[in-house]
Amino acid sequence: MELTGKVFQILDKEKGKSARGEWSKHSFVIETKEDFPKKICIMSWNDKVDVDKLTKGDEVKVSINIESREYQGRWFTDVKAWKLEILEQGISSAKNTSAPPTDMGMPQGNFEEIPPEDATDDLPF
Repeated sequence: MELTGKVFQILDKEKGKSARGEWSKHSFVIETKEDFPKKICIMSWNDKVDVDKLTKGDEVKVSINIESREYQGRWFTDVKAWKLEILEQGISSAKNTSAPPTDMGMPQGNFEEIPPEDATDDLPF
């Protein structure tokens, strides 16, 4: 199954050790492009896909497997990524090629003078 959407959030990478050895899990949330957008948290186990190259706002296509399992009478569902493709980089990751502003001070232009305090005014403040 494939999902397309915009990266909404990138969660912290988790690491641990189990009876089978060391593991790592890196999750991220995408927002789908539908009439009623949905946010979906997707996991990458043991660096199956490189989540580190993602930034917030990237447009991505993710190939996923959905799996549910029962534990002590409760059901848990995982959305696991096995392939990730960045379709368009977000604004925060795009390189800024425009020239930097030359004046970082007050904006230039014609501004009205501030009237003296004793000027008649209808406003109560």
